[in-house]
Amino acid sequence: MKINEVAKKLNISTRAIRFYEEKGLISPEKQRENSYRIFNEKDIMRLQTIISMREIGIPLEEIKKVLINIEQKDKKEVEYYLNLQRASMYSRWIELKQQLDTIDQMVDKLKVRESLNLEDIFELANGSKRLNTIRKQWSDQWGFDKLAPTFDQQLLNIFPEMIQIEDYKLSLNAAVECISPKKEEIGLDIGVGTGNFASKFISKGIQMKGIDQSKEMLKQCEIKYPEIETKLGNFLAIPFSNGEFNFVISSFTYNHLMDEQKLLALDEINRVLKPHGRVCIVDFMTENKVSPPNSKHYTKRSEVINHLNHMGFITIYQQINEYIHLVYGVKK
Repeated sequence: MKINEVAKKLNISTRAIRFYEEKGLISPEKQRENSYRIFNEKDIMRLQTIISMREIGIPLEEIKKVLINIEQKDKKEVEYYLNLQRASMYSRWIELKQQLDTIDQMVDKLKVRESLNLEDIFELANGSKRLNTIRKQWSDQWGFDKLAPTFDQQLLNIFPEMIQIEDYKLSLNAAVECISPKKEEIGLDIGVGTGNFASKFISKGIQMKGIDQSKEMLKQCEIKYPEIETKLGNFLAIPFSNGEFNFVISSFTYNHLMDEQKLLALDEINRVLKPHGRVCIVDFMTENKVSPPNSKHYTKRSEVINHLNHMGFITIYQQINEYIHLVYGVKK
């Protein structure tokens, strides 16, 4: 087929087709006598894939990688890029939602006061900008992609002064007991890692999903527990719909967030929970008195409880040892 015929068939411009050729995404044969492009079935299939990838917002450089992996029949890498785009889209959606909330606040103020001064606009806009900046500051400071292959063997060596195998097991079992899952429920493990925590619910016949920002950790999780549906994501942009889960769990992951990010993370957890949903966070915490050694790994337990209470949760806590605390909440 010639370029005009392909453009008509796929409902795109000839200019777009030439652009994809310039970027190295397609390479149709050219006739010797006139250099006209001739597109075979494989070229057309490749173009259809490019158009589909562009439609969901995947950048050209990433499309190149996807095309290579499709041709090499590397299903896992294609799935990774699609999940990466899905996580990115959720992040953008949350940012847009924050902007919509800011507009709603402006409208509410306008209704009450019948006017909106510049200070109001500046304050609300700055607040929205600050929250979006905090979300974008998320980063993996621990190098979990590199740790993933030997993570289970090294788990208790990461913080040897704070956690022993007995306390680790005790804390996870205590969380399962708090959640008291029912077989028809669906749970989410944030920072699922290699699946150790989520597997305790799987063994009880509970449907579990998990998110993690580490591609390699998710690979290990899938090898160990293929029953767990996993996606790329993090506390600040959970790639699932509103009210999707009966309960959310997290173990030794919340401490990776900066203080300002921690409250936003609780807001995200609240968003994906069903009415009367439950949350259980097991982590290194302090009672909000004297900060222990290496305190950057700690969360102030009172702040977690206060914010959950403010959102309408009924909360309890349990202290596992000097360093590990469990916070459990139920939406009213």
